[in-house]
Amino acid sequence: MPLRIVVDTESGLAPWRQVQDQIVRAISIGALTEGTRLPPIRQLSRDLGLASGTVARAYRELEAAGWVATARARGTFVTAPTGRPDPGELLREAAEEFAARARELGADPDTATALVREHWADRDSR
Repeated sequence: MPLRIVVDTESGLAPWRQVQDQIVRAISIGALTEGTRLPPIRQLSRDLGLASGTVARAYRELEAAGWVATARARGTFVTAPTGRPDPGELLREAAEEFAARARELGADPDTATALVREHWADRDSR
């Protein structure tokens, strides 16, 4: 299954983070399995219209979190699930970050929740 990544310039989420999150999701649902080679940084950056440094950061973050490993001159590969963060824990962390940012901006819980539902529905309709 080819890796399909969509970067939304209107999302407010950094492009490198969008790339990272979508690769984590693909691994979590089994679309990318252990040993699968990710596209080279230059190729993926060209395909997505991003700077190579943006994709490189996503790959570095994935490697630091244990999702992938890079073999010099061979590429970047999905690793075995051992030692990976629990997807539920990742979601909790993202929720905590979102809630903290929403509070900083003065949003109430109902508004923040409505925004999540709206973006969830937008994503499902694509």
